[in-house]
Amino acid sequence: MTLLDRDIPGIRTIAPSVRRSRLRLDAGDRDVLTLYLFTRVAVLLTAYCTAWLFPRDPEAHRPEPFAAVVGQWDWNHYLHIARDGYFPDDPAARPEEWDNREAFFPGFPLLLRALHLVVRDWAAAGLLVSLVAGAVAVLALGRIARLQLPRAADSRRAVLLLLVSPCAVFLAVGYTESLFLAFALPAWLAARRHDWRLAALLAAGATTVRVSGLFLVAALVVHFALTARRRGELRSLPWLALPALPPLLYSWYLYGHTGDPMAWKHAQERGWYREFHTPWEAWGTTWEAAFGHGYTTPYALMWQAELVAMAVGLVTVALLARARRWPEAVYVALSLWALGTSYWYMSVPRATLLWWPLWVGLAAWTSRGPRRSAAWLCLSVPLSVVLAVTFFSGRWAG
Repeated sequence: MTLLDRDIPGIRTIAPSVRRSRLRLDAGDRDVLTLYLFTRVAVLLTAYCTAWLFPRDPEAHRPEPFAAVVGQWDWNHYLHIARDGYFPDDPAARPEEWDNREAFFPGFPLLLRALHLVVRDWAAAGLLVSLVAGAVAVLALGRIARLQLPRAADSRRAVLLLLVSPCAVFLAVGYTESLFLAFALPAWLAARRHDWRLAALLAAGATTVRVSGLFLVAALVVHFALTARRRGELRSLPWLALPALPPLLYSWYLYGHTGDPMAWKHAQERGWYREFHTPWEAWGTTWEAAFGHGYTTPYALMWQAELVAMAVGLVTVALLARARRWPEAVYVALSLWALGTSYWYMSVPRATLLWWPLWVGLAAWTSRGPRRSAAWLCLSVPLSVVLAVTFFSGRWAG
């Protein structure tokens, strides 16, 4: 028995009942999908009500088009890439002020452009990608939780906690979180089954969508080092280099257009202040922005949320290390390092959606008593509703 499969508190080994067909949906999977569909309806209902209750023009007699309500902020970058490309030849397609769109990896825009051949409305195509990808992601999360938690109800709890988390709205709209998880979580499941080729192929999909897919690759390598014992498995190690190919190809593409293979990183620095700073400098800058009264209250609250999310991430890494779950600890730690060494924290709350060990761990913790579960839901659900309304009303601060 390996280090990762041994019994530790709140975690159990792989049960024979889960070693079944990868595509067959059992009762637990169907429960997860039902829960997922109910929450998707709730998100769409929130968007509809927000359009009527909080129009940008207080004197409006008609709500904004639904595409404008769900298509906010980063969605516009993905839309412009999918519709016009990274470096459009048509002058009319070029923004007057460059939007640093090369900061965004091509996986989601490429899929969006392909789907647009069938679904002609761009916003509907983006919602459909997130809807289908989110279903794959929650199914995989439920199965991961079943490998570690003692009861089927606890695995459904992990999915519920993700779907009502404060930033859950980003799983439903045209953003990359759902698509990334649809690759990353099945990749982790494949690695748990020691199917390294499939894990590498799925991880390559993740690195096409977000650079944080490389953090997943690091976790897979650590898992391989700790669990691979048979000679046949060792021959699979070169497959784990495959996920590096999409970022290399994207860098090559950027070099051909800009002469800079790291143009995606430099675009992040220009547009979102992601140049390197020490962790204590980043914490101090974010703390000052949150509590120094130099920003308006919506922005200050956003920085406060960034600090809380960073603290949650640090606690998660500490608990994973204590449980000797080294691959998951490496995955979350690398994410924290990337987000915590910029000028200030940005998008850390959204990144929590990608930390599947957090949601499995919270499911284990809240299952130990109804008071814990009630306390967490009373904290999480109102924040989720507030952030969804803020996003759909166009008042999201960052």
